[in-house]
Amino acid sequence: MTERIRKICALLPAARVFADIGCDHGYMTEYMLASGRCERAYISDISPKSLQKAKTLLAPYIAAGKCIPVVADGLSGIPEPCDLVLIAGMGGEEIVKILSLGPLPEKFVLQPMKNTPKVREYLLSQGAKIECDLTFSEGAEKKKYYDILKGTSCGEDEYSPMERKYGRDNLRGASEAFLQKMQEEREKLAFRMQRKMQPQSRRRLLEEYEEIGEIIDEIKRNL
Repeated sequence: MTERIRKICALLPAARVFADIGCDHGYMTEYMLASGRCERAYISDISPKSLQKAKTLLAPYIAAGKCIPVVADGLSGIPEPCDLVLIAGMGGEEIVKILSLGPLPEKFVLQPMKNTPKVREYLLSQGAKIECDLTFSEGAEKKKYYDILKGTSCGEDEYSPMERKYGRDNLRGASEAFLQKMQEEREKLAFRMQRKMQPQSRRRLLEEYEEIGEIIDEIKRNL
């Protein structure tokens, strides 16, 4: 089990019916069932070939009727409400598309690979309460950074513009992972600004460069 999967599993709350959308190998569903954190689970993937990997891992639970595999796009093939939905490893726009096809699940854990601000904006527009919103890393020499959001369907949460962009927990109690990510992002911006470009484009990059610099300075003061 990778550090990324362990981190996601650690944030999964108990549920009656759990759905793992885009389930890949099914490790997180195995965790939920093996630990008794859900009564039954649905594993869903749009690709029958991809779903087969999870079906192989979860074969004993499928035989016992505790895990139901579904070839479907998102939640569309799941025949009952699930009080906990996990969507991990997809782009933010795809996650929003899946969630927008029905009411928000009672509880959710989302791990977008990109466009996380779009996921935050959608959740907040639907009245969700975001309980956890942070960045974590995986790997030693060449780190990969991931965003993860955990919450519930109701709560009418409030976020500042900066929190919508960077993540509330990252700004209020930043981790070493988020600091490193911001430092790397700033270095990339500095490199990009060395190229020839239109003045308007350069101004936008400079504004972002300075904004990230202020975030880094604030994190260092509080760490």
